[in-house]
Amino acid sequence: MQITLIVNGEKRKVETTPDTRLLDLIREDLGLTGAKEGCGQGECGACTVIMDGELVASCLVLALQADGAEILTIEGLSSGDDLHPIQESFVEAGAIQCGFCTPGMVLASKKLLDENQTPTEKEIRRGLSGNLCRCTGYEKIIEAVKLSAEKMYGERVKANE
Repeated sequence: MQITLIVNGEKRKVETTPDTRLLDLIREDLGLTGAKEGCGQGECGACTVIMDGELVASCLVLALQADGAEILTIEGLSSGDDLHPIQESFVEAGAIQCGFCTPGMVLASKKLLDENQTPTEKEIRRGLSGNLCRCTGYEKIIEAVKLSAEKMYGERVKANE
């Protein structure tokens, strides 16, 4: 069966099966390998994408459920050769470590900062709570989100509340 979806701003028609997961469609059929297979149970956030404006674990979504949806993957976050400010901040803050969780962390940060330009550290931690870092580099990741807010909105992150 064929589904139509918009991925990173581009309309795509894809043949799929009823049991294909969105993660597999994105990685194998569309060749976008930024989303990773981590736990396969929606708990680690490595497969995070933004679907119709909401963070989703693409390992838990059937491709058929994405028919007609708009999907943003890490590959669609920046344009051209320039990194998105969130990506720049992750690099500058040293929040990359092994990089396995980074695409999910960056997309979760984008969702958070789209909704809250000046999150507190507590709000940042809550916003990233669906994403696990195997390297436990959370402090640098939190710092990267704070730096992202400054770059994107020129605002300092509020102190802990």
